[in-house]
Amino acid sequence: MTIVKERLIRTAPPAPPPPHRRRVPRMGGLVHVLLVAWGAVVTLPLLWAVVSSFKSDAEILTSPWSLPTALRWENWARAWTEASIGRYFLNSVVVVGGALILTMLLGSMVAYVLARYEFRGSRLVYYLFVAGMAFPVFLALVPLFFVVRQLGLLGTHAGLIVVYTSYALPFTVFFLTSFFRGLPQAVAEAAFMDGCSHSGVFFRVMLPMAKPGLISIGIFNFLGLWNQYLLPLTLNPDENSYVLAQGLAVLAVRQGYANDWSGLFAGLTISMLPVLAAYVIFQRQITAGLTAGAVR
Repeated sequence: MTIVKERLIRTAPPAPPPPHRRRVPRMGGLVHVLLVAWGAVVTLPLLWAVVSSFKSDAEILTSPWSLPTALRWENWARAWTEASIGRYFLNSVVVVGGALILTMLLGSMVAYVLARYEFRGSRLVYYLFVAGMAFPVFLALVPLFFVVRQLGLLGTHAGLIVVYTSYALPFTVFFLTSFFRGLPQAVAEAAFMDGCSHSGVFFRVMLPMAKPGLISIGIFNFLGLWNQYLLPLTLNPDENSYVLAQGLAVLAVRQGYANDWSGLFAGLTISMLPVLAAYVIFQRQITAGLTAGAVR
């Protein structure tokens, strides 16, 4: 028995040497430093604008980096009423809200059809939308001006809503098409077997499943449309219909004569609040939508 054991021990293959692991330089610390620096570059100007909105004009000019001695909420009231920021704000809500509703409805329907149904020319339609993302908007300003004027929509909210929708539709279709392709087809087939129609499957089954993607693209479109300045500057010459970006530009020009810098900073802060509120409320859905789209 001892001889057999010795033979077994001798004939057993030697254990392979542990694999040599290359030492990868740790770049995590440098990345964190760069991210913190970038966050400071982005955040500090915003905080400075918010702090300056509570100062008096004398404090802004004499000590721009100090904290306000008192919170002057009258700056916000003056910007909302005397500078007409309230009217411009409501105009932006109407225009951006209407454009978002149309964009999300049309974009989701087009994306669902392109993702789920194969027909002749479907890929051509998809690539046309992709090409629309690369088309510079300023090249279309002159044709858009004449088209909108011929339609009688120049200087109206309806004209801006239509143009905003066409501006945001290509990216919406591109984003949601890849998202709908990743949704399970078995769920839609089961709904069809239960007697559900095509529209019923879309609105009752697939659209709720695509909620993270819809929220993500909705926030992206909201950011782009809320801060849009070039399109309303060209297509919205009526001062009563000015959106918030136009109103802030007019307010900034007037500061050279009125010296109401506190009102200007208050108006800037008011314009930032909807964007910050939308991101804070839907940040989890945005992250989930982006992660789901990346995994698919």
